[in-house]
Amino acid sequence: MKIGIAGAGIGGLAAAALLARDGHSVTVFDQFDAPQPVGSGLVIQPVGLSVLDRIGVGDKARRLGAQIASMFGHEAENHRVVLSVSYGHAPDRKGLGIHRATLFSLLLDAAQDAGARLVPSHRVLGREGQALRFNDRLSDPFDLIVDACGAGSHLSPLISRPLPYGAVWATVPWPEDSKLPTDRLTQCYRRADRMLGVLPVGAMPDQPWQRLAAIFYSLPVSGFDQWRRTRFETWRADVSALWPDFAPFLGWLDGHDAFTFASYGHGSLARPYGDGIVHIGDAAHRTSPQLGQGANMALLDACALSRALRVSSGEDALRLYAGARRWHVATYQALSASFTPQYQSDSRVLPVIRDRMLAPLSRIWPVPKLLTRLVCGDLVPPMPSLTPRARGK
Repeated sequence: MKIGIAGAGIGGLAAAALLARDGHSVTVFDQFDAPQPVGSGLVIQPVGLSVLDRIGVGDKARRLGAQIASMFGHEAENHRVVLSVSYGHAPDRKGLGIHRATLFSLLLDAAQDAGARLVPSHRVLGREGQALRFNDRLSDPFDLIVDACGAGSHLSPLISRPLPYGAVWATVPWPEDSKLPTDRLTQCYRRADRMLGVLPVGAMPDQPWQRLAAIFYSLPVSGFDQWRRTRFETWRADVSALWPDFAPFLGWLDGHDAFTFASYGHGSLARPYGDGIVHIGDAAHRTSPQLGQGANMALLDACALSRALRVSSGEDALRLYAGARRWHVATYQALSASFTPQYQSDSRVLPVIRDRMLAPLSRIWPVPKLLTRLVCGDLVPPMPSLTPRARGK
């Protein structure tokens, strides 16, 4: 097939690599003059790593990233443990902290090595039939359009519900004097209206000797401008007092401009495909980052689409893709919607329930095993109808 992919993000490049390797003619359009990632660090869960292995970049990602063995969080004021989730003892069931730029570089190389063609400086603003529309021109027609433009897609009919809380992110060298574990996502909460976090993300491809951390600070979307107006030294002193272990990571930064703001939405398409078009990643479903599944969902979508096109064609393949991903997406969206207000909201009641009821319950068997499956991404099968066993292959 002749396939046009709109968007060179994680989902778009993963789809390009898989589809081009299957023999399709793939062209990827991106709005930037030169390919580049957007964002800071993320966690690739075991389900996402299985897709990277399928693409052929899993081992490289593991060498450059940081293995995550657990997630831990405590309440700032009373130091009560709020979150404690282990990935277990299996060596192949760990998370991977990685910088978006590193993952982007690996996927871009894989897509181009597979034969996909990348066309920069082409922001997709719509479609006319099977052609993509840019500012002043149309592309050639494609047999299939893959919408991987993310939350800002002009091709997706998805209207998501904006979430009231977002976060500012920055990437810094890992301080030598830090006491935090280098194999753990560590967070500190003040009730639910503030959250600080440190995620080990390994190294960049061009500086493999420099360990890095992604740090983040959660705040209301409506409070971002006020945060920008606050003297940086004042804010740094406030959060350092709230969580002293966070202070060494701020020593590298001298102002608000070192941070990137991210906001989130919640919603999904009941039918993530149409006549000659299919939506993947945030163009098909959006949720908060609480369960660390955003990039993994995009990788799974790309993998499911490539598998569906292997066993079927036309609308049947798109229907097969949508059906294979439906329950996994729905489950994680529902869980994310229930967890998010406990960690990012103005509520005074939910943090109390979280700290005094849910946190103790999470340490009682069999809940720890369920939480491990939850963060690994396979609490429910990611694409049951497209697994080799399910299809007799």
